Amino acid sequence: MAIGFGLLVAIVLQLLPFYITVTTALKPRSDLSSQWVLPGDEWYWQNFTTAVDRGHILGAIGNSALVTLVSTLLVCALGALAAYPLARRTSVTNRLVMVGIVGLIMVPPLSILVPLYTMMNQLQAVNTYWGTILVMVATQLPLAIFLYASFMRGLPLSIEEAAAVDGASPVQILFRVVFPMLKPVTATVVILTSVAVWNEYALSVYLMRSPDMRTIAPAIGTFFASSGSDLGAAAAASLMSVVPVLAVYLVLQRYFIKGMVAGAEK
Repeated sequence: MAIGFGLLVAIVLQLLPFYITVTTALKPRSDLSSQWVLPGDEWYWQNFTTAVDRGHILGAIGNSALVTLVSTLLVCALGALAAYPLARRTSVTNRLVMVGIVGLIMVPPLSILVPLYTMMNQLQAVNTYWGTILVMVATQLPLAIFLYASFMRGLPLSIEEAAAVDGASPVQILFRVVFPMLKPVTATVVILTSVAVWNEYALSVYLMRSPDMRTIAPAIGTFFASSGSDLGAAAAASLMSVVPVLAVYLVLQRYFIKGMVAGAEK
């Protein structure tokens, strides 16, 4: 009974921000009623139109989708390839490399913003898709390598040895034997990486300064200014931006749960 009540409280607390976002998105700026109260008889849909017309939110969603998709694919591919030798070859050098990777996970991205922006500006990578993707991959790759390596250590080595006895080359073993067993942890990496890249604001606001190149988080930020904020349009844009991420999670939630459980067991 106590566990069920605790879960109910946790669910309510998680849904409260979403509820307030919905009530805010359905009210005009002239409505000064409490955000806890739903709008009256007529719901104000103009905020969604404002988000599309003035905030160019659909274009921002497209930019975020492109950056997120390419970044996630690269993180998964590079993370799995880098983690395999670290997981299978137990040497002092590999242990030191893993310690360095764990250390990189704990480095806040904002702490390297100034040198990062200077370097990207010198490379003429500001306001480019490839520059932003490169930065996103670099910031998300350490966690992906750590997750893949931890998962691979729990995989039975006998399967790879049997494939080698059957005549499979190391490359064939990697792509035909090892990679198919990485579906649970890959789903975890996909969700963690895609959500992190999709919601990235601090780096994106400096790397994508052109209005046509903005991703979703900086685009929502344009509704907030020192002279006044349009909370309704910002809430509407937030609701529109959460739909793609929610769809991806619903598709991969089964693998996500398996990956989290497998990671905990290992």
